[in-house]
Amino acid sequence: MSDFTPAAVPTGIIDVNGKAYMTDAKGALMPVELIKAQHVLEDETVRKIMGFALALSAQVTRFKEHTYEDLGAFDAILLQEYGLTKGGPKGNRHYQTYDGLMEIEVRVSDLLDFGPELQIGKALLDECLNEWAADSRAEIRALITKTFNTDKEGQVSRSGVFTLLSLESKDERWNRAMDAIRDAIRIVGSKTYYRIKKRASVDARWTTITIDLAKA
Repeated sequence: MSDFTPAAVPTGIIDVNGKAYMTDAKGALMPVELIKAQHVLEDETVRKIMGFALALSAQVTRFKEHTYEDLGAFDAILLQEYGLTKGGPKGNRHYQTYDGLMEIEVRVSDLLDFGPELQIGKALLDECLNEWAADSRAEIRALITKTFNTDKEGQVSRSGVFTLLSLESKDERWNRAMDAIRDAIRIVGSKTYYRIKKRASVDARWTTITIDLAKA
């Protein structure tokens, strides 16, 4: 990181009449000389890393803005010159170098939510489960339970919902439940993802260039 300039982060040292203090987590001032050396070192280390993290985050934000603008400008030229743009109706697009060794993939994913019809579907599925023998269709029981056990944000399992929709049954209530679940699906927005890839030759596998720090 020596050639990377960190963002400015406060030192945490407060000068009071020529004496150095630090503020603790309760807001009280503590003379630095009375603070354990390892705690002071930990504070300095976290602040150093924070400086680099803030600078890197700002760089990534600028990169995303430039990527959006550059691809948008290219699309505008295509539209002006040829009356068309890349991608399908959802906005998914691919851009590639002439030699086929570098690629930018743009994926637009729908953000989903579920309306009150979902609970109607759940009630119908519960009726099915109550009448089915306890030892029959155990895998479906497990799937329904897993799907509707909400996570920390109170959300049902989206993958579980779509797995349920892919199943078929002759039970009329099951089919009514699937109709209710389909009616419950709401598209509340979208999110755009950029994947930048490269490869050594046209017959080599693509390697994704990691930008997300959590996946580095």
